[in-house]
Amino acid sequence: MRQLTQKLKDGRLQVLDVPVPVLAPGMVLVKSHYSVISAGTEGSTVTTARMSYLGKARQKPQQVQQVLESLRSKGPVQTYRAVMKKLDAHSHLGYSVAGEVVEVAPDVRGFSPGDLAACGGAGYANHSEYVAVPSNLCVRLAHDANLRDAAYNTVGAVALQGIRQADLRLGETCAVIGLGLLGQLACLMLRAGGIRTVGVDSLPEAVQATRENSADAAFTTGEPGLEQKIEEFTDGLGADAVIITAGTSSDGPINLAGRVARKRGKVVIVGWIGTKFDQDTYYKKELDVRLSCSYGPGRYDINYEERGIDYPAGYVRWTENRNMLAFQELLHSGKVDLGYMTTHTFKLEQAPDAFELILKGDEPHLGILIQYDVDKAEPGARIQTSEARRSGTPTIAFIGAGSYAMGNLLPNIKGDVVLKGVMTATGTGSRSVADRYGFEYCTSEEQDIWNDDQIDTVFIATRHDSHADYTLQALRAGRNVFVEKPLCLTLDELDEIATAVGEPSGQDRAGALMVGYNRRFSPLTDALKAAVGEGRMAMIYRVNAGPMPADAWMQQPEIGGGRIIGEACHFIDYLMYVNGSLPVSVYAAAMDEPAHLEDTVNISLVFENGSIGTVSYLANGSTALPKEYIEVYRAGVTGVLTDFRELRVYGSGKPTRTRLPGQNKGQPKMMATFLDAVRKGAPSPIPFDQIYAGMRATFKAVESLRSGEAYRLRD
Repeated sequence: MRQLTQKLKDGRLQVLDVPVPVLAPGMVLVKSHYSVISAGTEGSTVTTARMSYLGKARQKPQQVQQVLESLRSKGPVQTYRAVMKKLDAHSHLGYSVAGEVVEVAPDVRGFSPGDLAACGGAGYANHSEYVAVPSNLCVRLAHDANLRDAAYNTVGAVALQGIRQADLRLGETCAVIGLGLLGQLACLMLRAGGIRTVGVDSLPEAVQATRENSADAAFTTGEPGLEQKIEEFTDGLGADAVIITAGTSSDGPINLAGRVARKRGKVVIVGWIGTKFDQDTYYKKELDVRLSCSYGPGRYDINYEERGIDYPAGYVRWTENRNMLAFQELLHSGKVDLGYMTTHTFKLEQAPDAFELILKGDEPHLGILIQYDVDKAEPGARIQTSEARRSGTPTIAFIGAGSYAMGNLLPNIKGDVVLKGVMTATGTGSRSVADRYGFEYCTSEEQDIWNDDQIDTVFIATRHDSHADYTLQALRAGRNVFVEKPLCLTLDELDEIATAVGEPSGQDRAGALMVGYNRRFSPLTDALKAAVGEGRMAMIYRVNAGPMPADAWMQQPEIGGGRIIGEACHFIDYLMYVNGSLPVSVYAAAMDEPAHLEDTVNISLVFENGSIGTVSYLANGSTALPKEYIEVYRAGVTGVLTDFRELRVYGSGKPTRTRLPGQNKGQPKMMATFLDAVRKGAPSPIPFDQIYAGMRATFKAVESLRSGEAYRLRD
C-alpha cells in the first residue's frame, strides 16, 4: 500500500510503498477514502523536522535533556544510534480518516466488513491507503454518510471536547479565539447547540469565512475596539466562556480571553498557546481556566485505546469515542454543514504539495483533504526493498524491530549474513528497518516469514505477550530462535516451550533457542568472574529502576507481564551465571508503594552450590544514582561492578579498577556468540536448563510476593 511519510532528519516528505498494517486484537482494518490534514499540528511537525539540528533542539528541549542523560549513562555510541534511529525513520503523519471496513479482529464487536467508518488517533489513522485502528478509536457510520465530511472525525471530536469543558447552557455566549479547523468546527457546533458565538482570528479570510458560515459575529484581532465590540455582542456582560483554539507561543490569546470573559466565566484552552496570563485580570474576575485533553476521556489510556475497555456511560458520559459519534451524528443530521470547510483536495501522490501549500502560506486554505484511489487492486503485505542475496549464513528474519532492536541487536549483526525479511506492527516501521539495515523485504504478514524456506534464524523483539507464541512457531518450523527477554509470561507457556525444545524440530538446528540475557556477555562480567573465582559466594544486584506509570504497557500483566517478569528475569539470570549453578529456592517481598505495583522488591535466592543472592529492584530511588550496581563476595575477594562501566576488585592488596570508555552491557559479544553458534552448528550459548530455571525462578518470585512464602525450585 502507499503511505505519506516524512524523515525527521530533514523533513523530506515521501509517498512510499509499505506493508499493510498488522491487524492486532481489538483492531479494525479500514480502506481509506479521505483523510484530513491538520494544518496547525501537522504543519508544525513538518516545520520542526526541516529545521537544523540546533533548531530541532530549541523546539524539543525535553528530548535534548534525554539525550544528555543517555550520554551520561550509556555513552556516545548507544546514544548516537538511538538518535539516528529516530531521525532516519519513516515517520507517519495524519490522525483523521474515513473509509470502508475491510477486516475486523475476531474480538471486535460492532463492525463488519463493508461498513463505513470514521477513525482517529495519531499513529493509527494515518495518511495511508489502509489503516488499522483500535475499535474505541473508530465509529460506524450510516450507509449514506458523506465520507468527505466524516474524515474530519478527529478534529471534530477535539473541538467538541473543548465545548464540553466550557459547560455552556442554552442562550449563553461563547467567544472562540483562533478560527482554523478547530475554531470553525467549534463555532459550528456551538451555534447548532443554541449558543451565541463570536469568533476572533488574526487572518481576515478566516474571519470572513466565520461570519458567513459558522458564527453570529467575527472580528480580527487587530481591529479597533475589538473588546468593546465583543462586550456589545454579549450585552455588556462578557462571554460566558472563551474557547482558545489558536496555536501560538504568544500569550496574547489567553490575555484577550481574560479581558472579554465575564466575571467567573470559563477559559478553555484547546490549542497550544503561551500561558503567562495577566494574573490581576484573572484574579479580579475569578476566572475558571480549564485545559481540554484532545478527543476526550480515554485519550492516552492504554486500557481504553488499545485494550478496548470502555468507561461506563453512567460515570463518564462523553468518552473520545462517544464524542466522535456525536460529531458524526451532527454531520449526518445536517445540523452541522461542512460544505464550505474543504478548500483543497489532493490525491495521495500529491500530498507533499499540500504541505508545501501550508508551509509557504501563499494561498488561503482551511480544510485540506487527501483523496485515495479506492478502485486500485488490493495490496500485498510484502514489499521488496532490496535485491535478493542467496549466499550467507545465517539467513535472518526479524519479527518486531523497535528501539531496542535497532539500537542494540541489528547494529551488532556482523559478518557474512543475509538479512531476509522484517515484520513490525506498522508499515512505516517495517519499511524504516528494511531500508536502514538492508533487509530484502518487509512485510505485515507473519506467514511470509514462516513460509520462507531460506530463513534459518528468527529474531523476536515484539511486546512481551507475543514472545511465547512466536518462539513456539519458530521452533516448530525448525528455525533458530533469538528472543528478547522475557521468554514468556506464564509457567504454562514455559513448559510448552520446553516441550518444543525437546522435539526433533527444535533440535535439528544449531543454537535452537537463545534469550537476550546480554549482561552475561559484558567484558566486565568476564573480569568479575575471573577476579572472584568459582565456588560459593554471596551476591547483591541492586537495580535503581525508577518509577514507571501504572498504565505503561509493561505494567499490564497481559501485555508486559509486570516489571519483575518483564525485566527482573535479567538479573536473576545474571546471578545464576556468575555463581555457576541453578537456583533452588526463592523468596520475594515488596513495598506496597508506589501504587501497589510490586516494583520495589527484594528477591532472595539460594543456589545449588550454596551461593546466595539478592536482587533489589527499586522504583523509588533517585534518578541521579547509576541504574545497576553489583557486589560479589567470595573467599576474601569482593568485586563491585557499577553500571557495566566500572569494576573495582578488593582483595588482600591494593584494589584494582577497570573502567570502560562507555557502557557495555554485552550486546556485541552476545550477538557475535549466538551467530557464531548458528554458523558452526554449536549449542546455544545459554543452555536451555539455565533459561528454564531462570524463568521459573522469576515466576515463583512473583508468586512469593503474593503469598508471602518461600518456594523450593528443585528437589
